[in-house]
Amino acid sequence: MRLERINQLEDPRVAAYRDVRDADLARRRGLFMAEGELVIRRLLRGELYRTQSLLLSESRLATMQDALDEARPDLPVYIASQEVMDQVVGFHIHRGALAAGERGRVPEASELISSLAPGSRTVLLLEDLANHDNIGGVMRNALAFGVDAALLTRRCCDPLYRKAIRVSVGAALDLPFAYVDSAKDGAALLRAAGFTTIALTPSPDASELSEYAAGAASLDRVALLLGAEGPGLTPQTMQHADVQARLAMAPGADSLNVATASGVALYALSCAR
Repeated sequence: MRLERINQLEDPRVAAYRDVRDADLARRRGLFMAEGELVIRRLLRGELYRTQSLLLSESRLATMQDALDEARPDLPVYIASQEVMDQVVGFHIHRGALAAGERGRVPEASELISSLAPGSRTVLLLEDLANHDNIGGVMRNALAFGVDAALLTRRCCDPLYRKAIRVSVGAALDLPFAYVDSAKDGAALLRAAGFTTIALTPSPDASELSEYAAGAASLDRVALLLGAEGPGLTPQTMQHADVQARLAMAPGADSLNVATASGVALYALSCAR
């Protein structure tokens, strides 16, 4: 690492951190912003994204010293007082730690699926999830239950948005993803790669997921399809799924938050394997 002191708001070395706006970072600089010590530690040790630089408060430097000692020698680590750091960013950074990561190239969906290891068993297909809290929560659950990759329709919000990364506690930085033009296209791609596509729905006509999983001939390769909060999966997407499944719930309850539902569904699949 390379420690560098920042004393002024206008210092050009921290231009990427000035008045942080996720869309501007992605469009103009090809970057994303990670916030908080736990998330940054994950970024530093991860393999998907390169860390461009860090901006730390003086108090945070000591607590992250062990991680910084293992970082690459040329990594710029900018140190500033809390006051200067807040001025640069434009709001109070109570965690005292920011990192700029390089987005790199998002792979094509076919490329991502074909690159999965032979033992890969689970992929998510997300249709039009436009809430960053939900994307972050789904990504966190996905990594917890061993999901290998995610396909997102283009109307999904950015999983590398700062809030999504924060809600995922950095899991979004360890789960490879790609975009598809439609969930129908994604389902077809996954089916061709040998995945059974399971569309999660609250419909009472759907199979109960735990019962389906317990009786399934094989759960070697499964793709779980999740739709947006409220509308859920589109009828067209549902028609192109191999299985329509629901979660068992108490009488009077008809649905769960999509992030919560993803965790319950992935747990049910993991128990059946």
